[in-house]
Order: sequence, then C-alpha cells, then structure tokens
Amino acid sequence: MKTRINSILRQLNELQNGKPWVGETFDKKLAVITEQEAFVRPLPNIHSIAEILAHLTSWRKETNLKIKTGKGSLTTDSYENWPDNSELQSIGWKKLQEEYKNGLSELLFLLKSKDDQFLDETYYDLDFKGTYPYSFVVEGMLHHDIYHLGQMGLVIKLIKMQ
Repeated sequence: MKTRINSILRQLNELQNGKPWVGETFDKKLAVITEQEAFVRPLPNIHSIAEILAHLTSWRKETNLKIKTGKGSLTTDSYENWPDNSELQSIGWKKLQEEYKNGLSELLFLLKSKDDQFLDETYYDLDFKGTYPYSFVVEGMLHHDIYHLGQMGLVIKLIKMQ
C-alpha cells in the first residue's frame, strides 16, 4: 500500500509548484526574486533567500542519503547547515536553484519506489543520536519545507520594502 507515501509525495509537489491551501509555493516565491536580491540579507542576523535555499538543499540531500544508506552525515553544527552567503554568491543563484530542484527530484524519485511499510522501517539519525522510523525524517522534511517557505515570504517582504 502507498497511501501515506502518496500523501507525502502530493504535499511535497504542492508546496513546490501546486496549489496548496496556504496559497504560496516555492516556485512562486523564487520567481519574484532577482539574482541580486537572492543574496541580500535584509537585516543583521536574517538569512538571505540564497542561504535559506542552500539550507533546504543540504537537508534534502541529507534525507536522500538517509533513505539510500540508513544513516546520514549532517548535523545542525555542520557548516553545510547554513553555508556562508559569500560562498553561495560564488556558486551563483542559478546553480543554487538547480541543486535545490535536483535534490527535490531525487527525494520524489526515491519515495516513489517505496511503500508505506518503508515509513515504519528505521534509520540512524546522527543529529538526534538515535534510531527513528523513516516517517520521522520524511515528514520532518515536509515540515521543514513549510517552515522555511514562510520564512522566505518574510525575507522577501523585507527585501522588497528596501
């Protein structure tokens, strides 16, 4: 059975480019940002859109690794958790967006090959220092996306007000 997996796939797709109840998607948010605006930190200690996108990408790659191998390598203390804005500028906005979309495509591909039983299987989580069901990381990824979609909305408003 794939009821839970299909629900997660649908929600991930909706947040990216569908028509979620909240009305906003990552595609809509990213479409209103110029390359220059992507690297603006609107206030001290407020992340740029590029930093948020790179953060999302890092954790998406981490989730993909956990699904493929049963364990990950990233923790909240890892540099990749929040890469430096100046380093991200050298990578470039288009490349950052491409890496984000590739990570999402891989996650969707990996999940499509699974059934609901997979969500009850376990993996080792280095950051939480324990064994958890895959539902913990997969649903956590969805929650993480929703949280940062809202954060992007606020950052974009601040940038556009300047």
